[in-house]
Amino acid sequence: GAFAQEAAPIASRLDEYLSAAAKQGFTGSALVARDGKVIFSKGYGMANAEWDIPNTPQTKFRLGSITKQFTAASILLLQERGKLSVQDPVCKYIAECPKAWEPVTIHHLLSHTSGIPSYTDVKSPEEFRKLSLTSVTPAGFVDSFKSKPLEFPIGEKMKYNNSGYFMLGYIIEKVSGQSYEAFLQENIFTPL
Repeated sequence: GAFAQEAAPIASRLDEYLSAAAKQGFTGSALVARDGKVIFSKGYGMANAEWDIPNTPQTKFRLGSITKQFTAASILLLQERGKLSVQDPVCKYIAECPKAWEPVTIHHLLSHTSGIPSYTDVKSPEEFRKLSLTSVTPAGFVDSFKSKPLEFPIGEKMKYNNSGYFMLGYIIEKVSGQSYEAFLQENIFTPL
């Protein structure tokens, strides 16, 4: 009907745009819906180049840093509820906090301005893979980078930092008394 007639030119333009992007190196899947109805769904590029497996609308991708927006929103929800303040020192929440971290606030972690070394800035891909595949407690994970010196004076620079967001996730768990996953489900995903 009318919906299909309206959707067809949009789908055609999206495919044209994403096909051109794929020629420039874009790889991924796209889905566009309007009023709960899918008007476009297609994969581009390779999910696995070695095995010649193309992306499809069903290809699963690692979320990676997309979680950061949910972490930040959760911290702000906890602040709104009076459970913490972004001006709180992180040492209020981290056991055996290094002296160098004492001036670091939750805000510094949120804004990538803490100077704390990012655990992903390791020497080799093997070292990172080993770290990411190891099952450690949050406290044990913090221990893996808390002995390293600050990379710059707190608040003086901005450097993308995965350690800071890991610590924010740990703070969410400590303050809420829930796992990160349970907090997000109950406070963000279910209400939406």
